[in-house]
Amino acid sequence: MAVALSGCASWSPKTQAMPDVVVPTAWSTSLSPTRDATPASPNSLAQWWQRFNDPLLGTLVAQALQANTSIRSAQAALQQSRALRDVQNAGLLPGVSASGSAGRSKSGDFEASNSFGAKLDASWEPDIFGGKRSALNASEADAQAAQATLADVQVSVAAEVALAYIQLRGQQTQLMIARNNLASQNETLQITDWRAQAGLTTSLEVEQARTASEQTGAQIPTLEASIAKTQHALAVLTGQTPDALQALVMTPLPVPQAAPDLALSIPAQTLRQRPDVRVAEHRISAALARVSAADAARYPGFSIKGSLGLNALTLGALTNGASVANSLLAGISVPLFDGGAAIAQVQAQEAAMEQARASYQSVVLTALKDVEDALVALRGDRERLVRLQGAATAADNAALLAQQRYASGLIDFQIVLQTQRTLLTTQDNVASTSADISADHVRLYKALGGGWF
Repeated sequence: MAVALSGCASWSPKTQAMPDVVVPTAWSTSLSPTRDATPASPNSLAQWWQRFNDPLLGTLVAQALQANTSIRSAQAALQQSRALRDVQNAGLLPGVSASGSAGRSKSGDFEASNSFGAKLDASWEPDIFGGKRSALNASEADAQAAQATLADVQVSVAAEVALAYIQLRGQQTQLMIARNNLASQNETLQITDWRAQAGLTTSLEVEQARTASEQTGAQIPTLEASIAKTQHALAVLTGQTPDALQALVMTPLPVPQAAPDLALSIPAQTLRQRPDVRVAEHRISAALARVSAADAARYPGFSIKGSLGLNALTLGALTNGASVANSLLAGISVPLFDGGAAIAQVQAQEAAMEQARASYQSVVLTALKDVEDALVALRGDRERLVRLQGAATAADNAALLAQQRYASGLIDFQIVLQTQRTLLTTQDNVASTSADISADHVRLYKALGGGWF
């Protein structure tokens, strides 16, 4: 992952390569490939949200990438950095200015006289030791870092939108499960009440059934409030008011599932796509250029100045018969004593460069950790979901059998309560784990640098 950087005009750094970071050739955590898995090129991660096959998710991500306030702020920062780069570039060119003057003077008893003048001034400071060129290189690296920062914000916003959307669909699924279980428990409560009226059971069992029903019913307002809050967060991410998406997402839909054919490249191929890694690379380039600019400031500076002027007693004479004045001046300035300020400035920029190198190492290591964490979570949640789905099927059968047998008076009511609680818990766990798997895919795509532009 080392990237060679171009040399400077007056200063040769000890090293111009990116710091060495040990990058493994394969991830320590692997996913079991599916039978139909096909290799995925890095570019296939650019719009990873399309792999969820959910048109509404794609619409929301596209809207967020256009209207999100963080993205708009990053775009403005990019424009600012490019303008500052242009300022540095203009410093390499000669400067020309024009001026004009008009005056009227009188001394003693003499008649008043007029004077008019026009003048062109030009100046240029040759970049003998490359200080200005290095400053321009630093500004260019800053602009590239700002562009990569914009891409990093886009990656984060796309992931946040997808995570919020998945959370919303997961909450809607949990709400549906709670309502279905409440209906089943209300049936059990009705049966228990009938049996109590017939003298086949006691009021204790009726109250126990009512308790279970009310506890399940109490979950519904909490879930409804959570759904509303997630809708609000999703709307703000897309640059809209909190209630803007209520009609669009109010219809419950299943949690979107990513295509299972993700094939991973080795870290050296994938992590370089992460915008935050590219930002860190450009920061090192900028720091190297600033060290060179600080070193060039220790050497003599040269300047060339010239002027061409016209002077006349009347305004019309400026174009005919005016006196011409011109001058040309070459100068040199040599720093003799500054108390060590120039050397200290070089040392300060060298320290800043070392900070940038350390930051680069940290970013790469964090990127490795993000991918490994996402892979571990995805593999674990997949295995967990398989177990939970089997448990949910068994719990559903058990609850149905228990209700039938209790209606026939063959089993104790406590068994019915226990099977219903187990069914609700298991179905809820299946829904949340299914949403977790989709969220794990989002985090993995983000960790691999997916979503850049």
